[in-house]
Amino acid sequence: MFENSHYCIRKELRDFGKKFGGALLCLICLSLFMRITVSAAYQNTLQQGIADEVLRFHVLAESDSEEDQNVKYKVRDAVLAWLSEEMKKADVDNSEAGVDSKNAVKCFVQAHLAELEHVADQVLSEYGADYRAAASVERCCFPARTYGDCTFPAGWYDALRIRLGSAQGHNWWCVLYPKLCFSDCLHAVVGENEKQELRSVLTEEEYDSLLQNPGSWRIAFRWF
Repeated sequence: MFENSHYCIRKELRDFGKKFGGALLCLICLSLFMRITVSAAYQNTLQQGIADEVLRFHVLAESDSEEDQNVKYKVRDAVLAWLSEEMKKADVDNSEAGVDSKNAVKCFVQAHLAELEHVADQVLSEYGADYRAAASVERCCFPARTYGDCTFPAGWYDALRIRLGSAQGHNWWCVLYPKLCFSDCLHAVVGENEKQELRSVLTEEEYDSLLQNPGSWRIAFRWF
């Protein structure tokens, strides 16, 4: 009698599996799909919020030769020195309340692209490079990049780009606004003052996400 009862239970479980197993599997797959979709949308929203408030700086070297890579850094230093001095004169960092400072810096850079090219070309001439620089402000797609202990997620950002020659070599980047570029370029250290500037233009959620690896971003999901 016990064996018959055991057999009946197993038969009922098999029948249940045949009848509802497919539906249960579909439910699990749908739940996983929803979680991935919502997580991707959340990450995309964070990235767009960050991109709306930062202006990146991108220098692309002619090639990966030691000479071209070294001159890339010399161009970087000269351009940042010029920007630091000229933006102070123009007072674009201290915009009045209600003015978007990122847009102020972006407009300043766009209005001085010829001067930036001239600064870069002077460095290239000084170091005997047989190519010239081209400066532009563009909407560019960046991979995830780490600067100090801040990781900026992959996505589209506004950027000042300086292409050196054919621009086929490894590039250098930082954040022009807020002023991460002007701290420690050599070691890519983000100081506390720079972090506070970032915090002031981002939401708490956006700022906190920079201190994490974007691949580890998670959102809560509960089973009901």
